[in-house]
Amino acid sequence: MKNWAFVFPGQGSQSVGMGRFLYNEFDIAKKTFEEASEALSMDVKKLCFESTEQELQLTANTQPALLTVSTATARVLKNQFGFAPQFTAGHSIGEYASLVLAEVMPFSTAMKAVRLRGESMQAASPAGTGSMMALMGPTESQVDKICQWANSNSGFGPIQAANFNSPGQIVISGDAKTLQYLKDNFESEKVLGETQRVKMIPLNVSAPFHSEMMKPAEEKMQNFFSHVEFQDAKIPVVQNLTAFAETKAEILKSNLIKQVSGSVRWMQSIENLKTKYACTQFVECGHGAVLKGLIKKTDPESQVLTTQSMEDLTIIESHLKAMGH
Repeated sequence: MKNWAFVFPGQGSQSVGMGRFLYNEFDIAKKTFEEASEALSMDVKKLCFESTEQELQLTANTQPALLTVSTATARVLKNQFGFAPQFTAGHSIGEYASLVLAEVMPFSTAMKAVRLRGESMQAASPAGTGSMMALMGPTESQVDKICQWANSNSGFGPIQAANFNSPGQIVISGDAKTLQYLKDNFESEKVLGETQRVKMIPLNVSAPFHSEMMKPAEEKMQNFFSHVEFQDAKIPVVQNLTAFAETKAEILKSNLIKQVSGSVRWMQSIENLKTKYACTQFVECGHGAVLKGLIKKTDPESQVLTTQSMEDLTIIESHLKAMGH
């Protein structure tokens, strides 16, 4: 028996116009946008369809916009097509969509949470103090060595592995000066004791996400969630922090809070979905196809369907028919 997982994208997948076809075609999607706008007392439809790229890129806007489109997509698949996955996972902010799908918390609560999360993450690090950089080539243990070397030798604040995206693509995050020091002074033989090609790509992000510098934001989320009751998950959620499937309300809550400054173990989540949970078929629920690329690099055999257009939904529908739905 092959299992399906709904996976939800994170920051970087957004673009103006996302979710418009769902809004135009499906009442349940339109209702989702209305519910989102009501939860935040702002026009989420306008934010997704008519804002500028710059406006949408503000973390406090990106996170609610992504959650709205991801939830609308999952609801269309579930309510219109009767598609129920056996597992779910989300990349960073995408984990909130997984928790909504698994009925751990109401959509309106999740919307308020991600708006606060976005604002808090933005506020945790004054502009220019923190940043992120993708390292192409090194292994997980080599990245740990690289971060330790930069932390010891730069004399600035710490950096750490933030996103384990796919084999050979790990994003590091933290103090902007330490990242610059690393970029200027890295020599593979000196740092790793071996020849290893490491390509360093500074990322155009507004804050050092998933690093120790996000601790103030984590505290704000802890405070917010202390007043929110979580339910046990109706379907197992593979969480970023542990890369394992969890269903217990308290564990889900604790891991979600720690995720703000903890690493996103996406590659490990996909590996576990395959080896531990017999999941080889994925639907990227929401905007973009970033996760499809990452999943294919981690497990080239897996099947990943996207939800970019009505054509994509027709392909999903034919899959469901073939499965006897």
